[in-house]
Parts: sequence; C-alpha cells; structure tokens
Amino acid sequence: MRRRKEMKNKEEQFYYASQWQLIWWRFKRHRMAVIGGVVLLIMYILGIFCEFFAPYDPNRYNARFPYAPPQVIHFFHEGKFIGPFVYGYKSSIDLETLRRVYTVDKSQIYKIKFFVRGDKYKLWGIWESDLHFIGVEKGGYLFLLGTDALGRDMLSRILYGARISTTIGLVGVFLSFALGIVIGGISGYLGGVVDNFIQRTIEVIRSIPTIPLWMALSAAVPPNWSPVKVYFAVTVILSLTSWTGLARVVRSRFLSLREEDFVMAAKFMGASNFRIIFRHMLPSFISYLIASITLSIPNMILGETSLSFLGLGIRPPAISWGVLLQGAQNLTVVSMYPWLLLPVVFVIVTVLCFNFVGDGLRDAADPYANM
Repeated sequence: MRRRKEMKNKEEQFYYASQWQLIWWRFKRHRMAVIGGVVLLIMYILGIFCEFFAPYDPNRYNARFPYAPPQVIHFFHEGKFIGPFVYGYKSSIDLETLRRVYTVDKSQIYKIKFFVRGDKYKLWGIWESDLHFIGVEKGGYLFLLGTDALGRDMLSRILYGARISTTIGLVGVFLSFALGIVIGGISGYLGGVVDNFIQRTIEVIRSIPTIPLWMALSAAVPPNWSPVKVYFAVTVILSLTSWTGLARVVRSRFLSLREEDFVMAAKFMGASNFRIIFRHMLPSFISYLIASITLSIPNMILGETSLSFLGLGIRPPAISWGVLLQGAQNLTVVSMYPWLLLPVVFVIVTVLCFNFVGDGLRDAADPYANM
C-alpha cells in the first residue's frame, strides 16, 4: 500500500513538474555529466581563487631549480609515519650533456601544511594577503608539478592560467551566442532579401580558413596593449568566427516556427516582432541552446590555447594554458622535461567534462522520454 502511494506521488510530481524540473531530473541520471559538472565546478573555483590555491607567485623565479622534476608526496620516512611531506633535491651539472641533474635528498624533509603564509598577492587585484591553501614550512620548497626553465612553479602557473583559459570560453560563447541568436533570428523571421544577404555573408565567413583569419585579426592587435586588452581582443576574435553555425541553426528553427499557430496568434494579437522572437519562439528550443552552449565552450578554450600557443593570442606576462605550452614547442625540451606538457592534461580534462555535461543536457532536452 505504501509503495503504491509512493508511486502515485512520484507520478503526480512528474505530471505537475515544470520543464526545468524535468530537465534537472533527467540530467542527474547521466552519471558522467554529473561527474563532469563537479570537475568543472572545482576547476572554476581553482581558477577564480587561484591566488589563494597557488603555492607561489607564478612569476617568482628560483635560479636554484630550473627544470626541477615534480616532487612525490610521501607519508612515511624510514618506516615512521610523519604525515604528508616531500624530500628536497640535490642538483649537479652533468659534464657530458651540461644538463642539471636532480637527485632526491632524503635528509631534507619538508612537511606539507595547509593555510600557510607565503608570497604576497592581491585577490582579484583588490584584497592583499599572503595566505595560501597549501605550502611547506619556511625555508623549504614545494614543486608538485615541477618547474619551468626559470624555476617557476608549474602548479601555480597552471592554476593562474586556468582563470584566463576557462573564463575566455564563457565570455566568448556569450558574445558568439548573442550574435548567432540575433542575426540568425532576424534571418529566419524576416526572410526574403534580408535572409539572402545574411546567408551569403555567413557563407563568405565560413569559407575563410580559420588559422589565416585568426592570424589576420590577431595582427590587428597592437603589440603594446596590456594583457587585459589582449584578453578581450582574443575573446572578440574567437566570437567573430564562431557565431555562424548557431545562426544557421536558429534560422532553420525560426523558418519552421514562424508559421506555427502560437506565433500567428501572437501576431494577430498585435505582439511586436521583438516580443514574438524572444517571448514565444526562442523559449521553444531553449533546451537545445543550453546544450549547444556547453558544447561550444570547449571550442573557445581550444581556440584560445591554439592562438596563444602560436603566439597570436594571450602574451606573457599574462598566463594562460596556451602561453604555458609555448615552452613545450621544442621536442628536445619535451623529451627531457615532459612535465612542461601538463597544461595539456588540464585542457583535455576541461574539454572532456564540458562534452559530458553537454551530452547530459542534450539528453535531458526531451525530459518526457524514458523518465
């Protein structure tokens, strides 16, 4: 009896639920999408508060440890548990290859601590502090992901790079979606000469090779611009080249919707074109747009990484994952210091998680199926 009552309550919840509730219930059943969403949430938190989570200032040079390999976290020393710690390094020069060689020095033990005092920073350029989430006792060093050619901590630089590389996807997608929805909506709703002109313009833009177009637009960015201006310039460049696909999708949906009964009824009642488009037509396929957004952000992230890797996007001293990968352009360097490629791992994980979330939202777009 109780089970029947529970089933009846679930059926009532299902039939009286809003569209967004049904989408959310369906999305939660997609395990990989939920995991991807959690990973992305962590990634964005690390990027937003990178000054706090990074062990060091990302531009802090350490002449003693260029190309230092990642340190391994240990818990036991000579059979005795002492908590998380890392061993120090001894460095020497190989006279044959002239390379700096690092060996583990077990006489140097640096305990890993949380909420430690270290390099000073300004959180978001406003609040000054020196509190870091993780670090070691004074006089030690912690290189969990190794260092680069100048002895700068790779973990700190990757966390700082996450702020630009992940947010540029959000800002770029917002601009490209605004262009795609407005231009595609006008093309599909008005039709005629306006539709022909917009579609021919889209075909011209899509026929231009991507990399030469990026290079031409990036060349227009003055070299003396500040990192903030370059950031927004790269965002605009990526947006200007990625709105055409969405515009065509919106146009095709508008062509099919403009003759529907609810649209014709709105016209007869005197509704303005703006109200018909944004109040009646767009909400009818908003779930598709949400899924499309999550699948477009990875393309923006990959675009920024590619531009910065080629030296056409974000430039030092600004830090992004693409900028960090500039140090891994030489195959000889990569073969000797493979940890310089670690930013690629973060790019891959972020893109995969966005794709999982996008798949989950796309499946949840039809909430009445297989509930």
